[in-house]
Amino acid sequence: MTLKKRILIGYGISFCLMGLVTAWAVTNLVALSRASEAILSENYRSILAAGSMIDALERQDSGVLMFFLGNEADGTALFRDNEAVFLEWLGRARDNVTIAGEEGLIGTIDTGYSVYRKRFSAWTDARAAAADPASPAPLPAVYRETIHPLFRHVRNACIDFRRLNEEAMYATGMNARKTARRAIWSTSVVSAAALAAALFFSIFLAERIARPLRHFMAALRRMAAGEYAVRVPVDTGDELGRLADEFNRMSSRLQQYHEMDIDQIIAEKNKGEAILSGIADGLVVFDPDLRATAINPAARQMLGLTSPEASPARGAEIIPDPELSALIRQTVENGFPPEIPEERRIIRLAPAGRPRHCLFSITTIRGRDGGLSGIVLLLRDVTRLKEVEQLKNEFFMAASHELRTPLTSLEMSVGLLREHAADMLAEKDRDLLDTAHEEVRRMKNLVGDLLDISRMESGSIKLEFEPVPVVRLFEHVQTIFHGQFAHRHIDFAQEVDHHLPDVRADANKITWVLTNLISNALRYVPESGRIRLAARHAAGQIELSVHDNGPGIPPEYQAIIFRKFVQVKGREAGGAGLGLAICREIVRAHGGTIRVESAPGAGSTFRFTLPPAGQA
Repeated sequence: MTLKKRILIGYGISFCLMGLVTAWAVTNLVALSRASEAILSENYRSILAAGSMIDALERQDSGVLMFFLGNEADGTALFRDNEAVFLEWLGRARDNVTIAGEEGLIGTIDTGYSVYRKRFSAWTDARAAAADPASPAPLPAVYRETIHPLFRHVRNACIDFRRLNEEAMYATGMNARKTARRAIWSTSVVSAAALAAALFFSIFLAERIARPLRHFMAALRRMAAGEYAVRVPVDTGDELGRLADEFNRMSSRLQQYHEMDIDQIIAEKNKGEAILSGIADGLVVFDPDLRATAINPAARQMLGLTSPEASPARGAEIIPDPELSALIRQTVENGFPPEIPEERRIIRLAPAGRPRHCLFSITTIRGRDGGLSGIVLLLRDVTRLKEVEQLKNEFFMAASHELRTPLTSLEMSVGLLREHAADMLAEKDRDLLDTAHEEVRRMKNLVGDLLDISRMESGSIKLEFEPVPVVRLFEHVQTIFHGQFAHRHIDFAQEVDHHLPDVRADANKITWVLTNLISNALRYVPESGRIRLAARHAAGQIELSVHDNGPGIPPEYQAIIFRKFVQVKGREAGGAGLGLAICREIVRAHGGTIRVESAPGAGSTFRFTLPPAGQA
């Protein structure tokens, strides 16, 4: 008999026993389900109807008392409202007659309630036809002798109806409990018998299969120890016997290829080293203990490591930049690299006195179990790009500076013409002169913005850092825009934590950032719109935000909105798209980051961070 047939027979018997247990359990569950359904469908609805009829009847009795006490309108309204409720639940009870005696009680309730309604209607008609409706009715005698006995008669019938269903529900519940106990005991007995049979067959089959496997395990241990001449005895004709033949053949081949494997490993190692050496970017590989396990020549040149023997083993000693070393340690501690903005991923290295600018990225290496097994640091030399960017900034600064003087002269000349010669010109010529004046002013502002952003990018603008309360910044901004808020009925509010520390900032520059963001918001928020200024703690920084309920920024623009000359198509407001770029450079100069959160039609929120006072 083959191994497959043995396993199939063993599993077949186990599956049959499992099917028997399952069928018996399903049968018991169906019985329990029917008992529970009987309780719910036959009795619970009738009990609910009886309780609702009693509640409605008692509220009608309260309406009768209000009627006889003189509040006839409210009493009649209360009686009629609950009359419909009573009849509705009476109809439901009549439709759910399931046990003996219910139909008679429903008939008694129906007859008594009809007399009760007619008696009250007769009194209301008599009061309506009376000559003096305001005269009080003989309350005690009428209520005790005519109305209240009928009320008690109907109420007692409803209580009897509910008690009848409660008794039936209790009897059905007892039957369900008996069924449950019987199901538990019978299922336990059948399951125990099936388990015992399955256990016997499992032990028997496992022993027949495990005996040859133990031979395999012993042979594998010897092979793992380097003994490739090991052989497994073949004493069966099934699949395990054929597996033993293949195993013996494999061990013979392993013995032949043992020496060849060592040569292949060395060849693969040399190939990997050749690939690392040919990469122009610097690569450094660290293990979880921060030991540098691999460094290619480009990385050695960037880090100023002269020879492999001189390379330290610790990452903090290899990387001269303390911030990058801290990020590598943080990656090892957290198990994943931190999210770093692109502008903060450029470091300056000076091997052998030659400054280099390198763009770095950190990547983790995972093992089979998902744990951290290494870290790869990639260093890309962007010195040439930084030099080109520096030349571009210097060109912008020079061009902007040179354009300022002629633009100022041109603005003054056009201004003098508008002041002294405008009356002598035709209306069309005056319009052209006004357009020229406006364009000159706009170009002068553009040149000023270009000069400011060039100075920011080159670092030639000096910032005067000082501790500044956030509240003072917000109040100054509110003072600047107070008139515009009032004119456009803007709902302006501030949200500042009173325990928030001061920020380390240049007050004038940060005020410029806030005023620029609020000016942008004012351009797009509707009349009577909303603008919010807020400040809070955020990962050791102070986060300031400007929120508006304008049309929002499309998703395709949110990643590029802080670049120079970028404007949302169709929303050009006369500027050149430099305001947000200048905001970004000012925030960067303060050591912070700026971002936007927006959705079309849901407004926009611009957030930027500043360091607290006392933090460099």
